[in-house]
Amino acid sequence: MNQSELQRNKQSAIGLYSLAFAGKPRQGAEQFLGLDYKQHNPLVGDGIEAFVEYFERMEREYPDKSITFLRAIAEDDLVALHTHQVWPGGDEYVTMDFFRFDDHGRIVEHWDSIQQIPEESVNGNTMY
Repeated sequence: MNQSELQRNKQSAIGLYSLAFAGKPRQGAEQFLGLDYKQHNPLVGDGIEAFVEYFERMEREYPDKSITFLRAIAEDDLVALHTHQVWPGGDEYVTMDFFRFDDHGRIVEHWDSIQQIPEESVNGNTMY
């Protein structure tokens, strides 16, 4: 994969989550997801409709959530995003999302790891 394709994939992963977190998951899905979208988050079903339904529910239940993209790394057909999420009530999470792309530049698979940011750190370092 050349550098422009890697850059495109990074922007697509960011674009998908930007739209989903802004309450526009269907637009994000239409723009960025492949038809055979496979999900590894146990709270979300496989497929485009399950993705849309999950983020529509998140928008109804948590309209003031936000996401900040700190890092995007691309290699071969994978993109990794390192993000900071803030949810209503002040809950903050560090997330790492991995997206696999097909040959047409569409996202066809997703994995994530989510950790709530603790109030204190034994080592004094931030999560970022």
